[in-house]
Amino acid sequence: MTDTKNAELEGITLNVYMHVVAKGKPVGPRDVMKSANLSSPSVAYRHLQKLEDIGYLQKNEYGEYTVKKKAHISGHVWLGCRLMPKMWVYSLVFLAILIVEVFIVIVHFPVETVEFKVFFLLLTLITGLAFAVFTVEGYLQNRRKMGNAAE
Repeated sequence: MTDTKNAELEGITLNVYMHVVAKGKPVGPRDVMKSANLSSPSVAYRHLQKLEDIGYLQKNEYGEYTVKKKAHISGHVWLGCRLMPKMWVYSLVFLAILIVEVFIVIVHFPVETVEFKVFFLLLTLITGLAFAVFTVEGYLQNRRKMGNAAE
């Protein structure tokens, strides 16, 4: 994808695109106007046309718009119709690792040596910190994305 396409998919246009993707069915300018808090259907239509021109949406025979292809948005990944910060995906990986580590500690705690206990407790602490950092970073990244989309 070219840089011009990425540059055009920000602010209100990104907000309109996210609404169409989240809706999962054809939408018209009035629906977009209401959901994106735009001033008129013509403003919504302009953003829908822009998205159609750059190839993300297509208009059907009834004049409604549907998703033609998913946009690549830096730092995010599509999970179904949801756009999630990659940091949250990483935090889910660390959460899974943390759950396994806690299970191992609980099962082996009564029968293992002190060295094993200390090692696994430190490992669990480090994994928990990584989980927390990725979760917070994902939250902040999501907040910045939503702040930019509201402009």
